[in-house]
Amino acid sequence: MSAVIVLTTVGASFDAARLAQTLVSERLAACVNVLPPMQSIYRWQGQVHVDDERSLVIKTSSDQLEALQLRVRALHPYEVPEFLVIDVAGGSQAYLDWLREQTGT
Repeated sequence: MSAVIVLTTVGASFDAARLAQTLVSERLAACVNVLPPMQSIYRWQGQVHVDDERSLVIKTSSDQLEALQLRVRALHPYEVPEFLVIDVAGGSQAYLDWLREQTGT
């Protein structure tokens, strides 16, 4: 098991806290940070869009990635949700042990 950080964004009006709570309650994530609203500028279907969004920083184990991605897709409001995975190269052993315990791995 290795620790990973998953990034996703949702619209600012979407209930990001509820999504975060679901992921933690189902042990797909040990912790989810819901960041304050921000402005995202991106190209979608040939047009540049500017939208208010919130970023979620999901801390989990690599063993939970497949199940996490399926759950995020099922609950996410976007047609193509952001799902970026960052491998954790190191960290506090106590925190990594806690993360493993919380995700059941």
